[in-house]
Amino acid sequence: MGRKLADHTIARPNRREVVGGLSASAALAAIAPTRAQGATFAADELIYMPASLQLELFRSRKLSPVDVLKAQIARHEAVNGKVNCTTYTYFDKAIKEALESEARWMKGNARPLEGITCALKDEHHEKGMIVTSGSIIDKDKRKDFTDELTAKLKAAGCVIHMQTTAPEFYVHGLTFSRLWGVTRNPWNLKYGVGGSSGGSGAALAAGVTTIATGSDMGGSIRLPSAFNGGYGFKPPYGRISTELPLALFSGSGPMARTFADMAMMQNVMAGQTPHAPATLSRIEMPLDYAGIAGMRIAYSPNLNFVKISTETRKSLDAAAQRLRDLGARVDLVEIDLGITVEDMSNMFAKVLLSGSMGGFLEANYLDRLEDMTPYAAWFVGKLKKADFRGPQAFEFEVWMKALYARIADQLWNAGYDALITSTLNDSHTPADHDHAVQSFAIEGETMPQLFIGSLTLPWNILNWHPVVAVPAGLTSQRMPIGMQIITAPYADAKAFQIAYAYEQAAPPLFTGELMPDFRG
Repeated sequence: MGRKLADHTIARPNRREVVGGLSASAALAAIAPTRAQGATFAADELIYMPASLQLELFRSRKLSPVDVLKAQIARHEAVNGKVNCTTYTYFDKAIKEALESEARWMKGNARPLEGITCALKDEHHEKGMIVTSGSIIDKDKRKDFTDELTAKLKAAGCVIHMQTTAPEFYVHGLTFSRLWGVTRNPWNLKYGVGGSSGGSGAALAAGVTTIATGSDMGGSIRLPSAFNGGYGFKPPYGRISTELPLALFSGSGPMARTFADMAMMQNVMAGQTPHAPATLSRIEMPLDYAGIAGMRIAYSPNLNFVKISTETRKSLDAAAQRLRDLGARVDLVEIDLGITVEDMSNMFAKVLLSGSMGGFLEANYLDRLEDMTPYAAWFVGKLKKADFRGPQAFEFEVWMKALYARIADQLWNAGYDALITSTLNDSHTPADHDHAVQSFAIEGETMPQLFIGSLTLPWNILNWHPVVAVPAGLTSQRMPIGMQIITAPYADAKAFQIAYAYEQAAPPLFTGELMPDFRG
């Protein structure tokens, strides 16, 4: 199938040297200072190797895309029975694509992400793929076209080898459904992977893909990034084209294990496409940035809005201190959103169900509630209990404008460059927690029903804000903790600049001893 690029091997550094804090060029220098020749890597080095390093090794012919893919296929066979993060796999097709990528590297006509494996959320698709939306009702729904985001990734040379699980209709902050069962966290199998791009987050943490797609309507990129220890970007409205009619609140974005991989993926995904008129012109995001000394950053661990666990707060405090150590001024602020978690969730549900999403659900699913997972039936069933029409949408838009003014006056108009806050209330959420039938408490305090997305949802309601999700440490049960970096509308580069600086100072996950161990 895939051949080595040379018959002999060279000295191999340990995993920390290869995939740790070194840049790709520095790692290459450590691996082979002389002429191009094949290198031998252990399987666990290949499965977690960043795309940035893979591309350098492919270019110098020290590694083949086929070797990475085969290692990740073997990893999938070994661990997916525990994690359950994929819907469909396309390994035979992917081997052919990886061989084509190897040939392109040999000929010198490689594309930007040539040979990098990419998992697609059960929403994105190539022609002929089944997109189930996590529902038994749509279990045979085959697509007769390739969506424009996937087309961009393929044109950039990505090897598409799997689709990943999502909760039913993408309406839950965890990933399980009657159709696909429960997706569990590679760091600790007791706990959730987030949602709705939970399968993509778990696939990254499990080492079965190098990058993955996500989409975010209420935290669906940032929550899985936090639960699984990855980097993710919720772009501002219009930055990436989307098929969904809910583009004002929802958009697709990149998910990865490192900042550079996330940024490279964003550069491929961003920009206009032939059939997406409400998409902004492409901007190129650098892969490295100047320091952040002198920046003013507001720090509100829980937005003064909802309880977070003690471990989460301690990790966020440490993350804020890292930014201070880099020269930024980080102020603890008391954000006032002027609304409760419950009321904000209800307002968002009103606008979704009074608009295109409600119309779609009512026309196609309202008579199939008995076939749904309880949380999906609970959400779709709201259409039977209330009149969602124009007045609700108008009410929401008036409130949304007032919410932005409140946020802007406390942050952007007050001179702050960014806001940092937690992504999760608590990483220790059971993998199959269903808010429609169960309650949840953190340290004895019962949480609001929709607590999981309470810290991410405001930035979908105000979807002009770019948000980068970064890992902020591990809990005592070895579950990742996440942090959001939020900047003013369309200030993407500033969010990336802070995330880049933060990664340089934070202990890197997926290196050394900081690896998922499938406990629990």
